Amino acid sequence: MLDRNIKEFSLESDDNHFMENLLRGIIARSKDIDNIIVKAAPDWPIDKISAVDRNILRLGLFELLFSDRKEVPPKVAINESIELAKNFGSENSSRFVNGVLGAVYKELGEPGKEDTGKGVDGKSDNKAIKELLVGAVVYASHEGDIYMALVHDVFGHWTLSKGKIDPKDDQKIGTQKKIKEELGLEVTLEQELGENEYIAYDPERGKVRKKVQYFLAKSDFSDIKLGETGGLDDAKWFKLRDILDLNFYNDIMPIVTKAVNILLSKK
Repeated sequence: MLDRNIKEFSLESDDNHFMENLLRGIIARSKDIDNIIVKAAPDWPIDKISAVDRNILRLGLFELLFSDRKEVPPKVAINESIELAKNFGSENSSRFVNGVLGAVYKELGEPGKEDTGKGVDGKSDNKAIKELLVGAVVYASHEGDIYMALVHDVFGHWTLSKGKIDPKDDQKIGTQKKIKEELGLEVTLEQELGENEYIAYDPERGKVRKKVQYFLAKSDFSDIKLGETGGLDDAKWFKLRDILDLNFYNDIMPIVTKAVNILLSKK
């Protein structure tokens, strides 16, 4: 297929080897790359993303995550993908591709990761659409120990269960439903823990500033059944003493630390 396209579009050049390696790499990593797209654009199912946008994202993410950064610097990978989207995608394609790759760029720990109020281009996100979500630090007692239920995402971080709620539900009822859906656990909410914000991306709406209200929630120590939630690949109980050694996002740490201190005071 690649050879045919090279001949058809007169692409014969010294870059043929590079193109072949790039194609083989994307195919080999396709499952991982698609999981990352789901995580970076959680409100847009991957099968609803246009074929052009989807494949530009696969190309950009492979270069961003798996290529030699000396050969393809992260910002070059992002900018080239945006140009492809402008030339071959729809009116909103370049904005969507920029948003998804920008989100992944931040998660890689590149400059600007800690500034949730700015995009990868350094410009303010004050005009982003605002959206409220809920989440919880879920804990249980078992044989004299306190455990915390955490979910693991495709970026390699342990984090807290969260999500959108039905507009008809209040925050507490919505949180209980969301935890049941994502972890298969029945919980009782005990107190609020605080909020954090992050930027997500939608191909139609653009940047969406999401504010998450977190609660401390108690559950029985029962088996966790991870729901079919995009971007998550595991969920486990951890003993409280092991929690702070895990790989958390920096903006989640204050919520987790506050919960740990509350739970230790209960003991």
